[in-house]
Amino acid sequence: MYFSRVEIDRYNRKKLRELNHLGAYHSWVENSFPDERNKEKKYRSRKLWRVDSVSNKLYLLILSSTKPDKEKLEKYGVKGSAQIKDYDKFLNKLEEGMKARFKIKLNTVKSYSNGRNNKKRGRVAPVAINKLSEFFIDRTEKNGFKVNENEFDISQRTRELFIKKNKNNKTKINLVGAVFEGILEIKDIDIFKKTLTRGIGKKK
Repeated sequence: MYFSRVEIDRYNRKKLRELNHLGAYHSWVENSFPDERNKEKKYRSRKLWRVDSVSNKLYLLILSSTKPDKEKLEKYGVKGSAQIKDYDKFLNKLEEGMKARFKIKLNTVKSYSNGRNNKKRGRVAPVAINKLSEFFIDRTEKNGFKVNENEFDISQRTRELFIKKNKNNKTKINLVGAVFEGILEIKDIDIFKKTLTRGIGKKK
């Protein structure tokens, strides 16, 4: 596994105009792996990514099973700022019972029964603000870690535009999310490692 980051060139107006919705970032990520863009290859690996602020700079962070192309990764970034590190070294240092600081962004939507068949997904709606902590805690232990209610905060709530381009039209989707930060304790190391490399939920 590889962890990559590149500083977003937010002072370049042309680049920022093109990065005007999440779909543009998604394309940037996918295009950073040109070998997988080969039409003869039907398989594309799953990447986890997010935009984050570190020391007043904006970065694109990517977790992937293969190395991205550094030049492609810097398309919308500051030249020379791309870094690619071996993520397995970090994973191998983790142990059960270890405590660590965390920061995670989740899409905070939930599926509800359609009332006719409980086995089928019905409508999907955002989680209420007063239920966000419960929403997060419900997803912790089954993902290999534990948090105490007084050891994490909701640092941000987000609503972001995702434009999906089809052949004949564009579909606009508003994605609702939240950023959780605090202290966690690793309870099941194998499950926790899978969580770190695969993410939480269907939309990661």
